[in-house]
Amino acid sequence: MVKPNMNYSRLEDSYLFYNIAQKVKAFQKENPEKELLHLGIGDVSLPLCEEVIRQLHNAVNDQSGQQTFHGYMPECGAPFLREAISEYYKGRKLEIEPDEVFISSGASDELGDILDLFDKSNSALIIEPAYPAYVDANVMAGRRIIHFPSSEKEGFAPYPDESIKADIIYICSPNNPTGAVFTKEKLACWVRYANKNGSVILFDAAYEAFIEDEEIPHSIFEIEGARECAIEICSLSKTAGFTGTRLGYTIIPKNLNRMGMNLNSMWVRNRTTKTNGVSYIIQKGASAVFTDAGQKQIKENINVYKKNAKILTDTFDSIGLRYCGGKNAPYLFVKCPDNMKSWDFFDFLLTNAGIIGTPGIGFGENADGYFRFTSFGSVRETEQAAEKIKELLGGKENDKSRNS
Repeated sequence: MVKPNMNYSRLEDSYLFYNIAQKVKAFQKENPEKELLHLGIGDVSLPLCEEVIRQLHNAVNDQSGQQTFHGYMPECGAPFLREAISEYYKGRKLEIEPDEVFISSGASDELGDILDLFDKSNSALIIEPAYPAYVDANVMAGRRIIHFPSSEKEGFAPYPDESIKADIIYICSPNNPTGAVFTKEKLACWVRYANKNGSVILFDAAYEAFIEDEEIPHSIFEIEGARECAIEICSLSKTAGFTGTRLGYTIIPKNLNRMGMNLNSMWVRNRTTKTNGVSYIIQKGASAVFTDAGQKQIKENINVYKKNAKILTDTFDSIGLRYCGGKNAPYLFVKCPDNMKSWDFFDFLLTNAGIIGTPGIGFGENADGYFRFTSFGSVRETEQAAEKIKELLGGKENDKSRNS
C-alpha cells in the first residue's frame, strides 16, 4: 500500500478565509440591502497597464504565424526577460547577471518550490506574524519550524537572536501582513547572522515597489555579504497587477554555495527537470513592465493604492488607532481597540459598518488582537470605509501612539 506524505496530517486546519467567507455570506443573507466594503482584499482591483496589454496582444499575434510562433520556452526563463530584469537591478546599482534570474509563475509557487534546494533536516525560522504559506510549506516538507515572534516594540521587524540557530530564514519586507519594513541596519544584522551560521535567507520582496523612503532597501542584495547567503523572490502580482496573469522571478547568486554545492546550479537542474517554463505570451507581457513606459504606467496604479493607504493612515491617526505599515507598504496592521480579539473586531466592523478586513490571528498566535487592512480596493470603497471607521471609533478613548 502506498504511504502518503504523513506531514500533511501535521497541518493545522486553516479556517481563516473560510470563516471570513461564511460570516460574510450569513451577514449578506440577513442584510441583503447593505453594501459591503472590502478592505481585506488580497487581490488587486486595477487592470493591467496599457503597455503590458499591448505586448500581450503582440505575443498572441506572434503565436499565429509560422515564423514568429514559440513553443516550449527555456525552463529558467526567456533571455529577453532575464536580461530586462538584470537591467532593472542595474538601474538600482546592483549587478545581477541574467543567468542569476529565474522566471517563475509567481512568488507563492516559488516560495514552495525553492525548498527543494534544502534537506528536510534543515530548520526554518519564520518571523511572525507571517504569510501562512511559509509555515505550511515547511510542515509539508517535514521540517522543524522556529516560530520567531515579533511585536510592536520593534516595529514588527526584529533583530536576530544569536542564541537561536536556524538554517532557512524567511524575511518579508515590506511585510505581509504587518506592513513593516526592515532598515539596512537590521537587514545587515540578519545577513551577518546568516553568514556566521551558514544559513540561507529567503527574502520575499513581493511588495518592494511600494517603498517610498530612500533609506529602505528594495533588495536584500543592497546589503554587503548578501550574495553569499540570500535568495530573493519577487512578484509582479501586486507590482503590476499580475495576480490573474501569474509571473514572478527569483534571484540566486552564482556565488551562493553550501557544503560544496552551488545553489544556482542546483536550481538550474531543478527547473530543467521539473518545469517546461512560463509561457511566451506571459513573459512578453511581463517584459513590458521593465520598459520606461511600463514603469511609468504601473507606478500610476501603485499611486492609487498608496492614496488608499494614506486615506486609512490619516483616519487611524485622527482617531488614535495604533497601527504599523501604510507607508512603504500596501498593508496596515491595526491594534484592535478596547483589547478586542481579532475575530471580535471582525464581527464588530462587519455588523456595524459592513467593512470586511482580515483578523490578525490568521497570521500567527502572536497576532491575535490585531487586524489587517489592505489598500488594494477601490478609492470609493476605501473612502467610505474610512468615514464609517471614524464614525464608529472616533469617540473611543484610544491610545494616540502609533507604530509606523
